[in-house]
Amino acid sequence: MKILVTGGAGFIGSHVVDAFLGAGHEVHVLDSLVHGKPERLDPRAVLHVMDVRDRSLTALLATERFDAVSHHAAQIDIRRSVDDPMYDADVNILGSLNLLTASVAAGVRKLIYASSGGAVYGEPRYLPADERHPIEPVSPYGVSKYAVELYLRQFAATHGLRYTILRYPNVYGPRQDPLGEAGVVAIFARRMLAAEDIEIYGTGEQERDFLFVGDCARANLMSLDSADGCTLNLGTGSGTTINQLFRAIASITGYSIRPGYAPARKGETFRMAVDASRAREVLAWQPSISLEEGLRLTVSSFRQAMG
Repeated sequence: MKILVTGGAGFIGSHVVDAFLGAGHEVHVLDSLVHGKPERLDPRAVLHVMDVRDRSLTALLATERFDAVSHHAAQIDIRRSVDDPMYDADVNILGSLNLLTASVAAGVRKLIYASSGGAVYGEPRYLPADERHPIEPVSPYGVSKYAVELYLRQFAATHGLRYTILRYPNVYGPRQDPLGEAGVVAIFARRMLAAEDIEIYGTGEQERDFLFVGDCARANLMSLDSADGCTLNLGTGSGTTINQLFRAIASITGYSIRPGYAPARKGETFRMAVDASRAREVLAWQPSISLEEGLRLTVSSFRQAMG
């Protein structure tokens, strides 16, 4: 297939690009490079430097005639969404609508959408949360990610656009930016390797479902030809506290400094784990990298990058 990955120079998007290229597909990347980095990209990928909100996106899709789109371009900072919900909606909702409209006009056959398994459910009523869990986002980011899910269903009903929605948990791994994308694993790994102090927000007992980025990319590849019209959680089904995560990475890195603690941040859920049973049934997908193995791979990549 000829595939467009929006946000493909980002952390997760670049791994999705690698998965598609590894399967023999032709891959193009759309990225504004505000946070994306060209050096993350395999040189076989064709880069189009463009914001997903750009009106010239319609002409690009009409010219290139992509078979499928994997949509990862987004405003991903929950705290920024709380501080500036209009910007969050502009990028995540209007940008996505621009892409959906252009995709329909250009005859794109399939769109895979990266949603959020943590942010759309809000503070969970039960754990692990499955796809039937009530949608109760506590941040504008969660609202915007779910709004695009609704638009996708409407575009499918009205225009016949095939889609798969993948709800991600906390994705981590090599290439994650500890400065720009606020991934706690990346922040801990970099600061521990540099023997710097670490501050944990809240008590550290908040739980997250951590998924290795390679498993996330594999789900995108598996969705190209299946799971049409499906909304699927990706995750391990179990939560890890931030304190547990701190101790695990400290053990791997040999870090011995005690963490500091700061007030909890607004807009973030306290506990989250997602049930990915449906992805196992529909895609035959399940996580293949354990948290311990994934953390070791991530720390190794940071150690190499830091010299």
